[in-house]
Amino acid sequence: MNADAVLSRVLTNGSLLAAWGLLVAGSLAVLGWRLRHREAAIAPLMKFVWILTVLYSGPLGLAVFWYAGRTDIRRDSLWRRAFRSVAHCYSGCGAGEVIGVTVAAGLLSLGQIGVAAVTFFCAYLAGFSLTVGPLVQEGVAASEAIRDALLSETPSITVMEVAAIGTDLWLAGDAHIGDVLFWSALVFSLTVGLFVAYPVNVFLVHRGVKSGMQDPRAA
Repeated sequence: MNADAVLSRVLTNGSLLAAWGLLVAGSLAVLGWRLRHREAAIAPLMKFVWILTVLYSGPLGLAVFWYAGRTDIRRDSLWRRAFRSVAHCYSGCGAGEVIGVTVAAGLLSLGQIGVAAVTFFCAYLAGFSLTVGPLVQEGVAASEAIRDALLSETPSITVMEVAAIGTDLWLAGDAHIGDVLFWSALVFSLTVGLFVAYPVNVFLVHRGVKSGMQDPRAA
């Protein structure tokens, strides 16, 4: 049996999907308690980032938060900074991708090339906006914020979305919006994009192109 057939069977197994749903709910509950009682000093934007990361990737997203996002991590490092950076990118791009694929495949009934193009555009726009918006709010000129976002976010978003959209189309390219596989493959592909883009963020943070977001201990 081909790998895509095996994954498709896993992603349409009702028991496994129910178990995953419980893991996501439990992970969100743990994160919510932590953000409310132990992480009040974390900036609202990063709280939003971690909520979306855990919503998309459940216990895997919670593990990323636990490793890189807590205010009581023992020390910061390149690897932690890169995880915060990729999570920031992931939160916006994931929301854009969900909107894009729903509109392109569900409402417009486009072919695979059209779905990929619309989804990439929406994901890029959402991820880009999540970077430009806070910079402008901090007083950075709009032109400078746009230039910085183009340089810092384009490599990460591109790699993330090529991996995520490619995986989604590979697994569920023929699925209808009402099919279980349509949604389960989308969720699976988001997490693929997160981890494929991580090495890119390690490189960008190492080279100083991205800052890696604020050290949570400084909050």
